Amino acid sequence: MKSNNTFLRAPRAVRFAAALLSIVAGHASAATWVYVSNADSQEISVLELDRGQGVLKPVQTLNVGGTVMPMAVSHDKRVLYAALRSQPFRVVSLSIDAATGKLQKLGEAPLADSMANIDLDASGKWLFAASYQGGKISVNAIGKDGAAGAIQQLVQTAPNAHAIHADASNRFVLATSLGGDNLSSWRFDAEKGLLSANDPPLTQGAAKSGPRHFVWDKAQRRVYLLNELDASLHVYGWDAARGTLKHEQSTSTLPPGFTGKPWAADLHLTPDGRFLYASERTSSTLSAFRVDASTGQLKPLGQTPTEKTPRGFAIDSSGRYLIAAGQESHSVALYAIDPATGALDKPARISVGKNPNWIEIVDTP
Repeated sequence: MKSNNTFLRAPRAVRFAAALLSIVAGHASAATWVYVSNADSQEISVLELDRGQGVLKPVQTLNVGGTVMPMAVSHDKRVLYAALRSQPFRVVSLSIDAATGKLQKLGEAPLADSMANIDLDASGKWLFAASYQGGKISVNAIGKDGAAGAIQQLVQTAPNAHAIHADASNRFVLATSLGGDNLSSWRFDAEKGLLSANDPPLTQGAAKSGPRHFVWDKAQRRVYLLNELDASLHVYGWDAARGTLKHEQSTSTLPPGFTGKPWAADLHLTPDGRFLYASERTSSTLSAFRVDASTGQLKPLGQTPTEKTPRGFAIDSSGRYLIAAGQESHSVALYAIDPATGALDKPARISVGKNPNWIEIVDTP
């Protein structure tokens, strides 16, 4: 049968050139947006990450009318959730324009307290939150339009809950208690949006260590936990069937000769899992570690000076760039990551709002 497709009737070389142009055009239209929450100026800075030039470009500054701190992104990259830690405590849902990166308010809903951390479950139907001031964790429903809604559950924990995340299976949720020096483990009913205590319910840490932030590796074999009060970094084996942890290694994020009060903040793995970075606010440094592919053990690679009081940072999806926010410098710094050594190159800095503290990075097609 004779084809009516002009493209298929064209010479092979012409078809190849057209396909190549289509691929190039597709890459050209893709963009990477960076969202920075600025607590004291009550606004979110929207920046574009130009990977080709290695720079950040300002796009938008959006006032959200409250002390904005932790953020999370929907799995489809269409909605940014931002928690306000001033009264009234609430989460603002913001739609992301894929073409421009700009934000527009979609809705807002009450939160149970001032929340230090928010995140979504694997289904994208539930929003978790952890309250430092209130010592509690909560679950909010997310509507079909992507906007966060009513509080589904509220659970009291040990003092100073700080981070909460679900594992990849969505069967278990872990939450840190900085004041209780523990990680709590919860079973999660994703149909009802309800948490129930796991058995055992807690993994206890050292006294006054202050468990803060944690991440799973991509294979879901290990959990990396950063403690705020002693700046220690721990590796735990993760039992995915039982939702339990087994301690495997401890190291420090403090630079040599450090004096003063440790004040560790954030940690992230590169997407390929080869390097882990952690921020420490007293020394204003970023620590780098090489991750052993077979054991998950960490090898310290040293520290890099960064923005003053680096509370939050993020790594882009390509693993080529790290962006750190300085609470007291009111700027963010963009670092190129050496893919062979994990070293951070000389930063490109850009001013944002007052007290930048959290960063989310979103790729759009």
